[in-house]
Amino acid sequence: MTGADSIIAELLAGRWRDPETGTAVSVPIRQIAIAPSLAGSEAELVKPLGLGRRLSLVSDPITQERLGTRVERALASIAAVERVALPDRPHADDATVERVRQATAGADALIAVGSGTINDLCKYAAFLDGKPYAVFGTAPSMNGYCSANAAITVGGLKKSLPARVPAGVFLDLGILAAAPPRMIRSGLGDSLCRPTAQFDWLLSHLLLGTPYRLAPFALLAADEGALLEEAGALVAGDAAAMARLARTLVLSGLGMVICDGSYPASQGEHLVSHYVEMMEGGRLPESFHGEQIGVTTLSLARLQQRLIEGPPPLLRATAIAPGDLKRHFGAGRGEACRKEWAGKALDAPRAELLTARLAQDWGRLRTRLAAVMRPVALLERALEATGAPRRASELGWPGALYRTALIRARQTRNRYTALDLAGDAGLLEGFAIEEAG
Repeated sequence: MTGADSIIAELLAGRWRDPETGTAVSVPIRQIAIAPSLAGSEAELVKPLGLGRRLSLVSDPITQERLGTRVERALASIAAVERVALPDRPHADDATVERVRQATAGADALIAVGSGTINDLCKYAAFLDGKPYAVFGTAPSMNGYCSANAAITVGGLKKSLPARVPAGVFLDLGILAAAPPRMIRSGLGDSLCRPTAQFDWLLSHLLLGTPYRLAPFALLAADEGALLEEAGALVAGDAAAMARLARTLVLSGLGMVICDGSYPASQGEHLVSHYVEMMEGGRLPESFHGEQIGVTTLSLARLQQRLIEGPPPLLRATAIAPGDLKRHFGAGRGEACRKEWAGKALDAPRAELLTARLAQDWGRLRTRLAAVMRPVALLERALEATGAPRRASELGWPGALYRTALIRARQTRNRYTALDLAGDAGLLEGFAIEEAG
C-alpha cells in the first residue's frame, strides 16, 4: 500500500492525524475503492453501504455504454434498479437538477455513473432530497468525486453549492485509463492548481486573518511530485500514473470535506475560469473544466511569482464604481457580484494599514508564500507532456476576453487572492494585457 493509499484508509477509519494539531481526522465517506479493475465486485462494494432496496442509476449515453450497463446488471442482484437516462452532454444547472430529482423521487438512493457533471447533479439532488448516493467514476477528469459541494449554474451564475458527500466512491483504473485523453488532461489540469490555490488561501490568511489549514495539502504531498514530473505517462496508459492521478483527485476532494469548503482547491485560478464560463461560455468552443484550470493556473502562477519577486505592494482603496458591476454583468448577476466583492474590498484606512504591514513583514510573508509554490516551468511542462492547452488561445478564448477575465474575475466572489493583491496595487491590468497576448 502506497503512502497515499494508506492516507485514504486512515481517513476512512478516522485515524489520520492533522499535521498541525495532531488530532484524528475522519470523513463521512464510508468506502473508497481505487483498483486496477472493479469488474464483478460492484454489488459487493455497494451492499455494505445500506443504500436501500430502490436505486436510481443516473447516467448519460456515453457513461451508460462505458460502465453503466455493467453496474446496472451487477446491482440488480441486491436492489431494484431504475435507470435515469440523461441526454448526451447534460448541463449541471438548476433545471437539470430538478429533472434528476423528479426522476429519482421514488428511489431510496442515487447511483451516479459518470464524472463531473453527473456527479454534481446527483450529489446536489441527493442533498436537496436527503438521500444517500454513491458514484462509479468514468473519467479522471476532476477532483469533485469526494467533495461536499457541487458546481451548479443557477440563474446563469455558476455557484459552488453545499451537496451530499457520497457514501461510496468507486474508481476502476481500467475504465479511467480508457477515458478520452482530453478528460485525462482535464484531471491533471484540475490537480495542477494545488500550488496556486494554497498560495491564495495562505495569502488571505496572512494578510486578512482568514482561516487556513495545512491538512488538505499534506494529503496530496505523497503523489504530487511524481504526478507532475511524469505527467506524460498519464496519456501513455501507465497504470501507476493513473493510480496517482486517481488518488490525487480523491484526496483533493477529501481535503475540501475536512475544511468544510472548496478553499484548498479553488481560488483565483477558478475565479478566472468561472468568469469566462459565466459571461461567454455558451459562445466559445467547448472545453473541459480541468483544461481551463490548467490554463488559468499557469496565469495565476505567473502572477504570484511576479508579486513575490517584486517590492512590497503599495495598496490603495478598492475602486467599485457605482453601477459598474450591473452594467458589466447585468442587473441580477451584477448585484450578486457587488455583494461578493464588497465583502473583501479595501477602504482607504485598511489599504494604508495593510500597505504598512506588507512593508514591514514582506520578507517573511513572501518566504512563507514561496514555500508552497511550484516552478511555473514545471507546471507548464506537465501540461505540455500530455498535450493539454497552456494558453487561453488554445482553448479558443479571445485575447480581449481573457484580459477582461483576469481583471474582472476577482469581482465575482468573496475570496481574497493574488488577483486582489495585484488589483489593489495597480498591477493587475498591466499583467492581464501581457498574459492575454
